[in-house]
Amino acid sequence: MTIDGHKILIANRGEIAVRIMEACADLKLPFVALHTAEDADSGHVDKARELGGDKSLYRIQNYNDAGDILAVADDAGATAVHPGYGFFSENYRFARRVTERDRPMTFIGPSWWVIRDLGDKINTKRLARKLGVPTIPGSDRAIYDELEAESIAQSLFEFQEKQGIKKPRVLVKASAGGGGMGIDEVEDMARFRQTYRRIRNYSLRTFNDEGVLIEQRIFDFNHLEVQIVADRTGLNPVHFATRNCSVQSPGLQKRIEVAPGFWPADLAYTFDAASVLDDIVEHSLSMAREIKYDNVGTWEWIVTPNGDPFLMEVNTRIQVENGASASIASIKGDSDVNLIREQIRAALGEPLGYVQKNVTFDGVSIEYRIIAEDTENGFSPWVGKIMELDWPDHEWLSVHTHVPRTRDYQIPTEYDPNLALAIIWGKDLAQAKQRGLDFLASLKLNGQDSTGMGMKTNIPFLIKKTDNLLEF
Repeated sequence: MTIDGHKILIANRGEIAVRIMEACADLKLPFVALHTAEDADSGHVDKARELGGDKSLYRIQNYNDAGDILAVADDAGATAVHPGYGFFSENYRFARRVTERDRPMTFIGPSWWVIRDLGDKINTKRLARKLGVPTIPGSDRAIYDELEAESIAQSLFEFQEKQGIKKPRVLVKASAGGGGMGIDEVEDMARFRQTYRRIRNYSLRTFNDEGVLIEQRIFDFNHLEVQIVADRTGLNPVHFATRNCSVQSPGLQKRIEVAPGFWPADLAYTFDAASVLDDIVEHSLSMAREIKYDNVGTWEWIVTPNGDPFLMEVNTRIQVENGASASIASIKGDSDVNLIREQIRAALGEPLGYVQKNVTFDGVSIEYRIIAEDTENGFSPWVGKIMELDWPDHEWLSVHTHVPRTRDYQIPTEYDPNLALAIIWGKDLAQAKQRGLDFLASLKLNGQDSTGMGMKTNIPFLIKKTDNLLEF
């Protein structure tokens, strides 16, 4: 089957569903969209009707119900499933089910075994170390023996002391955990055994696996990413540069992303920032080649104040911030780069049609995540009705949103209160920052809660954080 014979089921909601629909329209591919009762007024439903007609829409009970989703796929005659991000996007069992059922379909993402292997943090660390890729110091397998755990922890404390770290910390993590679950830190060996036993017991109760990872706690780091794209051959991965995602909420949720990851042209670093970017790109590509990575993916890195990079993990999906990377890229001189479009093409079996030397980069891109949240009250979600969302158009600006601009919109309490992504391009960091501030100042975003009080957003936080972007 060629790409022209496919029909895409979009197993997601909101902004990413809109962007997948638009990518399908660009590729002249029919699609099927989903919505729940709570999402009936979402702009992604409007976009589906606009681009695909009423027959492109199906109502389901829950975006996490695989059976419901696959039943829609069969009824609609879909040949491929795009999971977006979140939900089933990194669930290798779902990806395997999509591709190995009685009526097999294409999963728009990496092959299921790639998702499985790189979703395992221990396996990822072993692969990285085999290739000489720097990883966070600590165990590269689950530790079940208390004496061995103590020995590793002691060596990490000694390592940090030799580095001159005044208050060393060791992380104790449930090896089967994820999303920040089952993690604690220890400041000295006197507390280690008690913490180890608590995390081990928690892991056994929660994940039915008492394995524990022991790692060094790294402070004052920058969070960098490398964007990788590859086709189904897995032989020719291409990078789309780096991003810096260090502006986050206290819960480690990203709020601003910048591409590229550092800007040594105008900022002074205590290390060779250009060399660090080159190193993490080449390390990421080496792993992609080794495992024959076959779609879009992101290699996530920590960079210390001394410029030491450590691989954290690999995200085997399209990410929220993909547009920031696309904004600074050109392919064979064409600046109309859309990584969701590239993801779909590659997943459906088309060759990339370009190699690394065909991909060039220019300028700086800033992505703002605009969210209804009270940043002065623990970044707690704000619930209410949006009555106005508007902005002036610019050639350097793209805004992605599922919030309707022509009617009021009640934010569903069932989902995160993410409202829009704004991507700003500038010829350099200074111009991108100024344009970003201009956009935030001109954005019209108003609403009220059930008591009539005005809405809370993270815009003041975004404005404040723009001042020091890419500074270490």
